[in-house]
Amino acid sequence: MTPPVAEPAAAQLRPWQRTAAGAGLLAPDGGIAATIFAEMSALATRTGAINLGQGFPDEDGPVEVLEAARRAIADGVNQYPPGTGMPVLREAIARHQRHWYGLTVDAASEVLVTAGATEALAATILALVDDGDEVVTFEPYYDAYAALIARAGGVHRTVPLRFPDWRPDLDELASVVGPRTRLIIVNTPHNPTGAVFDREVLAAIVDLAERHDAVIVTDEVYEHLVFDGPFGGKHVPIATLPGARERTVTISSGGKTFSTTGWKIGWLVAPAPLVTAILAVKQYLTYVNGAPFQPAIATGLDLPDQVFADAAAALAAKRDVLATGLVAAGFEVSLPAAGYFIVADAAALGFDDGAAFCRRLPELAGVVGVPISAFVHPERRADTRSLVRFAFCKRLEVLQEASSRLATLGTR
Repeated sequence: MTPPVAEPAAAQLRPWQRTAAGAGLLAPDGGIAATIFAEMSALATRTGAINLGQGFPDEDGPVEVLEAARRAIADGVNQYPPGTGMPVLREAIARHQRHWYGLTVDAASEVLVTAGATEALAATILALVDDGDEVVTFEPYYDAYAALIARAGGVHRTVPLRFPDWRPDLDELASVVGPRTRLIIVNTPHNPTGAVFDREVLAAIVDLAERHDAVIVTDEVYEHLVFDGPFGGKHVPIATLPGARERTVTISSGGKTFSTTGWKIGWLVAPAPLVTAILAVKQYLTYVNGAPFQPAIATGLDLPDQVFADAAAALAAKRDVLATGLVAAGFEVSLPAAGYFIVADAAALGFDDGAAFCRRLPELAGVVGVPISAFVHPERRADTRSLVRFAFCKRLEVLQEASSRLATLGTR
């Protein structure tokens, strides 16, 4: 368990500096340091290395979804949509929750369309977290969580996930959630580890949230990209557990499912009072977004089940190609149950500093990854020091070439 993360001189920081400090990007001189993602992408461009650092696909999603967007543009769907999102998409989201998970959702009052899942997270955290409120996440964590918690004036507390199984210790979880906990952010399927939390973990989260009257906020953007795990390759939303629905904000998006990350169409589903509270903030962030892309994502959500199954199967095959290369190179690998990423330990290759290793990897193998230390607070970086994240959401031929290049590390 990590202690509460609070900047000692936070009172002297400007709001933007506090945000950067939360994400670990405040430089000693008070400026903003570059993110490791920007650094590694620039390194890939400069060296011509294969970029497996950033998590976005390099091929398009279903043609039906793309055609629906073109049709919407041609039909004049190019002006402001309603503030809560176009009815066609909100209704599709409600159908999706019922079809896949058996959740009954009122499209008019319990669904809010956002500029990607990140805006949904931002609006939720800014709406519900006040100065000194504690927000619990699992660590490693998506970097936006820490930045948003800091900007809201919250205190970020974390529960560690440990390589290679990434399952939280329930006693540690219980010790972190307490009377000052306002939100518990649950990211399953998990980024960056690819872990899927089992029912015992999910039930423990619900029990603690009920006990301390906390709101559960879920990040489920990889919900349709599950290959293995405790539910047999299926996603089980925490909102389906007894006692969870009335205190859960479920967040997802179409970007990962349909390979349309640049469209930034996300959403949240929650009880109407929570949606109202979050909308009060969201309407002053982007206001609205992506009018022609909203009916296109609605089209995607109504596609046959086999389309979703095929997408997950294709991604699982890509995972296995990259894992083969990493194992051949001598890495210890944690095989992900879901998502876009695989985590490998470079210690077996003689590298105990993942960040330094990533900076040398283009020279050594012509590939770029990202150190897991970028997803943890400084005081926990020793625990993840030698771990590296690689993205496998790329074309198969790109992954085959990257796998071949990485395998040469094992001959050095």
